[in-house]
Amino acid sequence: MLLANPFKLAEIGLLGMNERNNYISRYNKRSLYPLVDDKLKTKLLAERTGLAAPKMLGVIREQHEVDFELPQLLENLTAFVIKPSRGSGGKGIKVVTSRRDDSFIKSSGEEVSKADISRHVSNILSGLYSLGGKPDVAMIEALVLMDPRFDKLSYEGIPDIRIIVFKGYPVMSMMRLATHLSDGKANLHQGAVGVGLDLSNGHALFAVQHNRPITIHPDTGEAFSQLQIPHWHELMRLAASCYEITGLGYLGADIVIDQQRGPLIMELNARPGLSIQIANNTGLRPRLRAVEAIMNELRPVEERVLFSMANFAPTASENLATA
Repeated sequence: MLLANPFKLAEIGLLGMNERNNYISRYNKRSLYPLVDDKLKTKLLAERTGLAAPKMLGVIREQHEVDFELPQLLENLTAFVIKPSRGSGGKGIKVVTSRRDDSFIKSSGEEVSKADISRHVSNILSGLYSLGGKPDVAMIEALVLMDPRFDKLSYEGIPDIRIIVFKGYPVMSMMRLATHLSDGKANLHQGAVGVGLDLSNGHALFAVQHNRPITIHPDTGEAFSQLQIPHWHELMRLAASCYEITGLGYLGADIVIDQQRGPLIMELNARPGLSIQIANNTGLRPRLRAVEAIMNELRPVEERVLFSMANFAPTASENLATA
């Protein structure tokens, strides 16, 4: 699959980096990038527009707040997530699942003290995890409770669903599943598994780890063929609605499914990567062109979702395995 003839890959619709960048520059105004590049701004936008997202518990912006506000905030918390507002690739995210007296327990089972938490927040503020090393802000969010249907499909970390949305139409999706190799993070570059999803029903189509086909989870042994995403229609509507909310014509919506609240927007990305095509064994180009052919027709969210569910099921001509 990875050594396929480049002309054949182009024929079946594999979108390359230059072409993707053209779509981004054509359909995403640079003035809108801060809405999604800064996770705090994304969170505030979600709260203002009623978009379902994990609850914000607190924000630490200055070093003096680490000494005074943070201890008070931690006093009443048991489970939470700390993340840098401008971090990328999962760097700087600390997940706390429980506490034991004055200590906290991470998702890995490691025990950390309040001093450890304070030191981590200080590192975030200093820009240790931000792009370009610029000073940052620490966000503290409520912990997402993983749907028990995913217990055997992800190692320690919460899986998420990436949906590429073009002019308000969902065009491709995958679920990212954490592994021991990825240190419990749903990051494909670190060794997480990417599972392509059928847009018509949320059922697993294909799975890869480090761009190579895989059929079972490397740590749990669970077969990916059993994966069926719950709340699929609601999840598709949530992703499609991000177009109106952000104004970005080409974006990646990262969604998690909370056991109690259902689909929640975790992050939005104005420059989503291309590995989703490998996870789906399918090229993006035909789907993008199909939307371009009709995008002048103004359609509400529900109609766009139904169009995508009906028209973007995988076909043999789009299959990378045959290239």
